[in-house]
Amino acid sequence: MFEKQIGIDLGTANVLVYVKGKGIVLNEPSVVAISNSENRIVAVGNEARMMLGRTPGNITVTRPMRDGVIADYVITEAMLRYFIGKVCGRFRLVKPEVMICIPSGVTNVEGRAVHDAAMAAGARVAYLIPEPLAAALGASVPISAASGNLIIDIGGGTTEVAVISLNGIVTSHSVRVGGNRFDDVIAAYIKRRYNLMIGERTAEEIKINIGSATRLEDELEMEVRGRDQLLGLPRTVTVRTNEIVDAISDPVAAVTEAVKTVLEQTPPELSSDVMDKGMVMTGGGSLLRNVDKLLTSVTGVPCHVAEHALNCVAIGTGRAMENFDIMRDSLLGV
Repeated sequence: MFEKQIGIDLGTANVLVYVKGKGIVLNEPSVVAISNSENRIVAVGNEARMMLGRTPGNITVTRPMRDGVIADYVITEAMLRYFIGKVCGRFRLVKPEVMICIPSGVTNVEGRAVHDAAMAAGARVAYLIPEPLAAALGASVPISAASGNLIIDIGGGTTEVAVISLNGIVTSHSVRVGGNRFDDVIAAYIKRRYNLMIGERTAEEIKINIGSATRLEDELEMEVRGRDQLLGLPRTVTVRTNEIVDAISDPVAAVTEAVKTVLEQTPPELSSDVMDKGMVMTGGGSLLRNVDKLLTSVTGVPCHVAEHALNCVAIGTGRAMENFDIMRDSLLGV
């Protein structure tokens, strides 16, 4: 009765933790600051993100997750230990049961790394759930019926597209393109077009404030501050929405191609279900302006963004833990 059951959305951009009976109790960036001289962790989460691009030479700020998988095992384990300790208390008598989501396209080695990191970070037992399945559960999609449901989860590092029926994935496609790639191409565009160097936080602000998947008649604009490459001095430029549309056209095209690939692979009976119900989008990337309208126009299938799109995967991991007996066959490593 004292045992905690927690679901973790171990994302490239953010880590969300769901506790059974409480809901989402933690939402922090998956960023870690490390002291190079002492080889110890200085800050994790929100505190570490505030240091991005603002640290002296003896402190390195890093994202241990890349493209939805572990890039640095030791730092990921330390980050998980910190977040589990923050949620469950550092001096706990009973270790928690943990459910972690992973991209559907990961290799066995990448999946094993996530499982082992969770166990090393203090979990009593760890289960892995494919990200599209967790996203569907979190978006309250009725996946237990013999009916097709198409889920698109655009996260920080990956975009997961899957057709789900009877609590399992029928067909899926994963591309390592997500919100972080949008930020990278925006920063590269500003550098190329205006000779202005900007950081990843500024690029993300541009994407959120004026970014769009399709061109707008009434453009939004934003003042962007950065360092002039030629003069080396601070400078401000005004950037408009349609410039950003052109800048992110390649990663957006990769997302639409992934959706088309899954639709082509979907069995005919399930295709008709998808046409009736439409596609459901989750993840932070789904909040990009007009991305749902773009997908509708490209595929001819209605598309809508789930309520609480940012939290769907974390909520889904928690619901999978709560309905473990029903979901057991769909989990990895059980």
